[in-house]
Amino acid sequence: MKEISKLGLILLLICAVAAGLLSLVYDFTIDKIVEQREMTSQLSRQEVLPDADSFEIMEAGMLDKVKAGNELVVEIYEGLSGGTLVGYTVKSLPGGFGGSVEVITGISVDGTVTGMIVGNHQETPGLGANATLPDFYGQYAGKSTESELTVVKAGAAGNEIQAISGATITSKAVTEGVNMAVEAYKIVSGL
Repeated sequence: MKEISKLGLILLLICAVAAGLLSLVYDFTIDKIVEQREMTSQLSRQEVLPDADSFEIMEAGMLDKVKAGNELVVEIYEGLSGGTLVGYTVKSLPGGFGGSVEVITGISVDGTVTGMIVGNHQETPGLGANATLPDFYGQYAGKSTESELTVVKAGAAGNEIQAISGATITSKAVTEGVNMAVEAYKIVSGL
């Protein structure tokens, strides 16, 4: 019995030291992690709204108004070029096959989707994860905000998006994210 107690105390001590070291490493790296995330977000915004040279986060009141209609919209930025509004970027989190899918959409002031990319996700590698490939996300650029985007299995035309083969759930989730961004755009632009 003494031997078990002694082993238990040794294990407790090892776990306490490991937890302390992990906490220390976290404290040293958290600022860099936050900085990297912000840099990645900035690059994503620039990619989906290339005409903008700077971005300003949407005022909290307007974001709350958008979130009242859809809580899966998590951030909206105004894209500016030389101080002039050229469009918006919207980050939404629709539910995909493996969980939430981060969808970042750019929409110009004239109501055209300028781009879309998929950020963090847990979709199946080789299937739903293919939403991060240009062959899929490139379909969204140039689509109109006049009507809702829909997913089809083949022969996409107009405001239709061709689904990823074997990953219809992910395709629909991403398209739902873009449609959320379109609705947010309509609210913030007063349409």
